[in-house]
Amino acid sequence: MQYSFVYITASDLAEAENIGQVLVREKLAACVNIFQGMKSIYMWQGKLEESREAVLLAKTREDLREKLLARVKDVHSYECPCVVFIPVAGGNPEFLEWIGLQTTS
Repeated sequence: MQYSFVYITASDLAEAENIGQVLVREKLAACVNIFQGMKSIYMWQGKLEESREAVLLAKTREDLREKLLARVKDVHSYECPCVVFIPVAGGNPEFLEWIGLQTTS
């Protein structure tokens, strides 16, 4: 089985918590870590923007990518949310097995 970490940004802590709860409750992610207070600097619609955001790091299986992406887009407030999948090259076998057991089959 192959696994991914998913990097997701959210507008604030409350939105990040909602997204994280949805993903874990629906078994699309085994675990979600949330980091709040990140400062983002980016171009949006031709303008330089700065904002405070929260970051989610979700642990999931590779085969759930499309379902997870669709669900995040359903509940996210952004028009174009950042959702990036990072393949896991290895790790603690027991932890990786736990991800598999906690996510939808």
